[in-house]
Amino acid sequence: MTPAIRINNTEILSNNWYTLKKVNFEIQQKDGSWQTQSREAYDRGNGATILLYNKEQRTVILTKQFRMPTYINGNPTGMLIEACAGLLDKDNAEDCIRRETEEETGFKVKEVKKVFEAYMSPGSVTEILHFFVAEYNKDQKIGEGGGLHEEQENIEVMEIDFEKALAMMESGEIRDGKTIILLQYVKLQGLM
Repeated sequence: MTPAIRINNTEILSNNWYTLKKVNFEIQQKDGSWQTQSREAYDRGNGATILLYNKEQRTVILTKQFRMPTYINGNPTGMLIEACAGLLDKDNAEDCIRRETEEETGFKVKEVKKVFEAYMSPGSVTEILHFFVAEYNKDQKIGEGGGLHEEQENIEVMEIDFEKALAMMESGEIRDGKTIILLQYVKLQGLM
């Protein structure tokens, strides 16, 4: 049964970096009664992520950067190893991930393959993330990567052996959800 929803009011709590809203609503229960609830939802827009992989070398391209939310939640350095990703802004998902791949990793990939979409934190964040994979080779390296200075990005580009990346995931050195999902996808699909 899909419950009926009645939104009573929405209040903007913050509109600084992105938008944090408080939504008061009523939701119909299984027995037909209505229950009033209140939730906060953080709207940062939708995004895209990609795992670059090289079959011959059995390597993947990942990034490493400081992430404040991880720092305040127990990550002692705040540094996180991740698959390349970015917000769609006003682009479609494929254009976004091509742009982000060049900016963050320095690679200009020929073909990208969209593999699925997912809500990453549906209890509090509105974002849908579009997941991609693409093969890469050394000839596609057109720049240093590292992100854009004007976006306050300071990204380290890492080329890692695929088996080592899987071991880093298991040891907890790689703790980013989207990256774990993409590494598992490549393994399960037998792309490497």
